[in-house]
Amino acid sequence: MALHNDTGNLGEQLARQYLEEKGFAIVETNWRRGKYEVDIIAYMEGLIVFVEVKTRSRQDYGEPEEFVTIEKQRAYVRMADKYVVEHRREEEVRFDIIAVEIEGIDYHITHYEDAFSAVGLSLYPRRPR
Repeated sequence: MALHNDTGNLGEQLARQYLEEKGFAIVETNWRRGKYEVDIIAYMEGLIVFVEVKTRSRQDYGEPEEFVTIEKQRAYVRMADKYVVEHRREEEVRFDIIAVEIEGIDYHITHYEDAFSAVGLSLYPRRPR
């Protein structure tokens, strides 16, 4: 497995532990539909949280959370809709980003709650002709 995959897997593991310590129940990890995947789906007190985990071992390319593009946000919103319908969930939905920065054996987690919203986000933008 490539080093970036190992780093990403470690970041997701650290994010799961962080969420569990905060009182969240982890419902799903790496939930896929089609070509898209949600890193973590967590639940706490009537709230379903769809979490995108971004992990970096170097800051040369920018902060991890900067890489959650509009297209990624659209995909997460569409995935959340599919998940809620498939599982007949009625809880409030929130979209979070967890940025994990790893340096050697040390790491730092930044949790961006309610990082983006479906409100005002065009899910199916018009393509130029």
